[in-house]
Amino acid sequence: MLNLFPFTRHRFICVLMMTHFAVVGCSSSPEPSNSAPVQTAYHQLLKSEFIDVFKIWKGTPYRLGGHSLNGVDCSAFVQTAYQNAAQIQLPRTTEHQVKIGQEIEYWQANVGDLVFFKTSRTTRHVGVYLGQNQFMHASTSKGVIISRMDNPYWAAKFWQFRRVATPPVY
Repeated sequence: MLNLFPFTRHRFICVLMMTHFAVVGCSSSPEPSNSAPVQTAYHQLLKSEFIDVFKIWKGTPYRLGGHSLNGVDCSAFVQTAYQNAAQIQLPRTTEHQVKIGQEIEYWQANVGDLVFFKTSRTTRHVGVYLGQNQFMHASTSKGVIISRMDNPYWAAKFWQFRRVATPPVY
């Protein structure tokens, strides 16, 4: 009778592990994935909550120091969006918002992460990432809008993502 399984269990596991390491490599840190992070039910609900906030604020003109529907700046809009969508109180200014949470890699960004830009040598801008390469923010030229991360202007000004809200553990 022909033996179709010439390896013992131990040898089979060793061969399987060596094949695995030969295929995926032996790296101390995970490689960036070409696919977007998984959109869990939590992220879908969070996005829906942020979109509801956006619908109220859409088109509100930019006003430095503003924090109402008559005019709002980027950090006040993000603070309000987080309070209303995620019930999380953020600091008022971009200077303080960039110090909270944890910096994450670009490829790890998911719905609700803060996205920061350096728009000049001393000016910073903040928005809320909505997934699928989009973020909502208070633009100085167009007011509260949704923009694309791959827009050449924003892509060139990108600084960092920060994770403030974390999904609940069940």
